[in-house]
Amino acid sequence: MIGPNAVLQVVPVLDRFGGAHWREGILTRAGLGALPDGKSMIPELMATRLHQQVRLDAPGMAPRLAAEAGVGTAEYILKHRIPRPAQLVLKALPRGLAARALSKAIAAHAWTFVGSGELRVVDAWTYEISGNPLIRGEVSEGCLCHWHAAVFQELYQVLVARNSSCVETCCGAQGDGVPCRFELKV
Repeated sequence: MIGPNAVLQVVPVLDRFGGAHWREGILTRAGLGALPDGKSMIPELMATRLHQQVRLDAPGMAPRLAAEAGVGTAEYILKHRIPRPAQLVLKALPRGLAARALSKAIAAHAWTFVGSGELRVVDAWTYEISGNPLIRGEVSEGCLCHWHAAVFQELYQVLVARNSSCVETCCGAQGDGVPCRFELKV
């Protein structure tokens, strides 16, 4: 199971970039007959199929589409999942302390955005995801996990340091046993 925002935040991005007809075609080809209601976790296969279909249908635009959906997911998390007082505390802390606190919170809730994958906090600025379901079965020379990178980046920009950036430096699609590695920098 995975959080519904892995699907729900992609939909408005598809609408903005290609319109409702294009979005419906992608959803149909991905086998998504109905969208989740957003109230509960969803089978990760729904998210896997959608993210893969976007990469198939729009390979040139897929990184940007996924990144915008990732920002939407982070905005949802900030609005609905991280209490305002906790956000204020994180913003008031020195960067290093805020990053450590945020990385602990991300690790505690990783199941919501890595599904059956496994998140490892390397340090407060570096994450690895093994078995990332959003790229399951894919092979690529480049990194594919723009959605995850954007979620991490937006959370860090809002809660830790405005000038934070996140880059996926290696991807599970690049070879067996390779984790998706995300590095945040200020």
